[in-house]
Amino acid sequence: MYKIVKKRQLNDMVTLMEVEAPFVAKKAEAGQFIIFRVDEFGERIPLTIADYDREKGTVTIIFQAVGRSTKLLSELNEGDSIHDFVGPLGKPTELDGYKKVCVIGGGVGCAIAYPSAKALFNKGAEVDIIAGFRSKDIVILEDEMKAVSNHYYITTDDGSYGEKGFVTDKLKQLIESGNQYDLVIAIGPIPMMKFVSLTTKPYGIKTLVSLNPIMIDGTGMCGGCRVTVGGKTKFACVDGPDFDGHEVDYDELMKRNSFYKGEEQHDATHICRLLGGNHNA
Repeated sequence: MYKIVKKRQLNDMVTLMEVEAPFVAKKAEAGQFIIFRVDEFGERIPLTIADYDREKGTVTIIFQAVGRSTKLLSELNEGDSIHDFVGPLGKPTELDGYKKVCVIGGGVGCAIAYPSAKALFNKGAEVDIIAGFRSKDIVILEDEMKAVSNHYYITTDDGSYGEKGFVTDKLKQLIESGNQYDLVIAIGPIPMMKFVSLTTKPYGIKTLVSLNPIMIDGTGMCGGCRVTVGGKTKFACVDGPDFDGHEVDYDELMKRNSFYKGEEQHDATHICRLLGGNHNA
């Protein structure tokens, strides 16, 4: 069992939890993930490691309560425990040797982008961060990301905070104003990562994206997380989750991720006739 030592609500749907997991914290690196089960009957859900503290033996996760398991997890409080918390899984993001980097996070993807930005900043790289949100009320990790960047920019779709527009608009502006990036990291919704990659490709800027396909075991055994990169089949859980953004088949990834959308919607609204009400157990 893994004790929750800190819980913080970042907005109405997004929760931060710090979890006692010393063996995971000991080896965790930016870009890796864990798989949790709320209880012994729960499904296996992957979450990227948002931060870790080796001395305290804790791992921080940030998640949006959208499905059965994340909603159950969000209902736990400090002092409660999570049944399974396995990791670190996946390959760490390769961050050595870069001098000037732009890290882009879209929505909850900022939680995944943050550890890479922090690691790069601590290695002495110049880090620009672009954080994109639909509106001001869902902005997360603003102070944390400012602390690990040389320049921090917020864009919102509706213009309610920061600059109105998309992250790609700001990225193109920064590139055309003379910023020579060694690397761009983009993490967020699949369409966002796709269009960031299309933006950087004409400039020949190396671009990494973190993929989030359907995942079950996290060890490459089930094949559920397969993605096409450079025309070859890769498994996000063991070959990634980071891949060359210019080689990912995003359209296939979006199609595969929506395969169970109907079942997920049914599960979220199912009314149990035996127990009454909306039960997720």
